[in-house]
Amino acid sequence: MATDYLNEDENGLPPSRSQLKRDSEALQDLGRELTELPAAKLKKMELDEQLLVAVLDYQRFNANGAKRRQLQYIGKLMRGIDPAPIEEKLAALRGDASAHTNWLHLLERWRERMLEDDKHVQQFITEFPDVDVQQLRTTVRNARKERSEEKAPKAARLLFQMVKDLIPQQGKQKNAAEEDFDSEDEQA
Repeated sequence: MATDYLNEDENGLPPSRSQLKRDSEALQDLGRELTELPAAKLKKMELDEQLLVAVLDYQRFNANGAKRRQLQYIGKLMRGIDPAPIEEKLAALRGDASAHTNWLHLLERWRERMLEDDKHVQQFITEFPDVDVQQLRTTVRNARKERSEEKAPKAARLLFQMVKDLIPQQGKQKNAAEEDFDSEDEQA
């Protein structure tokens, strides 16, 4: 979101008042995103000192009117700084959450496929030799039994934890087993 509200447009004319307002609202929206972050993440983002204080003050306020005025002030402060680094850091934070969600989905797919068929259990054992084979097979058998008897999924949760302990979170080195599994899902 490049905000060049002081620059001229393609025709050599200064930006219209409407464009200035849109740019200002965009910066205020970016400031609103900052206000939704916890204080620890805000401090790691290396924000301008005044902006950081303004965002932390916003989080302290309870009254809607005070919050609205503070957002306007945050927008005003944002006009004086380059928003690109802030946008990049926010995008990275959103990306981390996305990678974590994808990792959890991968774990879920492994669990579901192992509950469906023994060949996937064997594939998991082959791909992750550190697994306790006997415990894995017992947990899968118990989870299938719970599912058929419509009981609480205690063993299925335990199976998920076993898979979670063996597969590293994405963003770290992705191993061949995850790549094979992902390509198998795309084919199915």
